Amino acid sequence: MTMRRADRLFHIIQLIRGRRLTTAAFLAQRMEVSERTIYRDVADLQHQGVPIEGEAGVGYRLGAGFDLPPMMFTQDEAKALVASVRVAQVWLDPALAQSAQDALGKIMSVLPGDARAAAEALAVFAPGGGLGPPAQRTLQTLREAVQARCKVFIQYRDLSDKASERTLRPLGCFYWGKVWTLAAWCETREDFRSFRIDRVTYVRRLDERFRDEPGRTLADLVRLDEARAREQGWAC
Repeated sequence: MTMRRADRLFHIIQLIRGRRLTTAAFLAQRMEVSERTIYRDVADLQHQGVPIEGEAGVGYRLGAGFDLPPMMFTQDEAKALVASVRVAQVWLDPALAQSAQDALGKIMSVLPGDARAAAEALAVFAPGGGLGPPAQRTLQTLREAVQARCKVFIQYRDLSDKASERTLRPLGCFYWGKVWTLAAWCETREDFRSFRIDRVTYVRRLDERFRDEPGRTLADLVRLDEARAREQGWAC
C-alpha cells in the first residue's frame, strides 16, 4: 500500500530526527520512493519551516530546538517495544533492565487503549536463564566504567581456567547472544583484549580516568578487526 504523502513527510522528519546525518538514498529506501521524490519532500518541508539542514548529495539533519507532538505507535510497533524489553531485560544489568521497564511503562501509559491492550497481550516471553546475578553486577560495573571513562582492575579466568589480573581501559560491552564480552585496552599486555564478562571473577572500578589516545580507542579496535577480517577473507 502506498503511503499518504502527509504520512511520508511526517516519517521523513522522524527518520532525520533519529540520526546524526541522513542521506536521501537512505530515506528513499525506507520510504520506497525515488531519491528525486525525497529531494522534493525535503524542500517542501524546509519551505514549511521545518529546520532541516544539509543538501542533496550530502545528507540532512534536523536543526536544534525543533520538536514534534508526542509520537503515537501502531499496534505492531507497540508489540515490538514490549517484545524487545521482555527479551532485553533477561540479558541486561539491573540498572538498565529497570530503566527499560520504566521507559516502556511511560510509553504504554500514553498509548490508545487498543494498542496498549494488544501490546500487553503479546504472547512473546523471555523466561529466566539469562545473566546470573554476579554477571549482572559485573556488567553494570563495566558498563558504567565505559561511560565514565574510568579504568578498571579485574581478576579473570580464561577458557583454559588460567587466572590472571589485569588493569584495563574499558572501551565497550558487546552482546553476542547469551554471552557478553568487554572490549578493552589491556595495560598489562599493552594491546587490545576481549574478556567474557561471565569469566570475570572480580572487578573494581578505579578512580583513574583515561582519554582517547591514538591506537588505543574503540575505533582503532574496529579498524583492526576489519583489517584482520579482510586478510582472512571474511569480508569483501
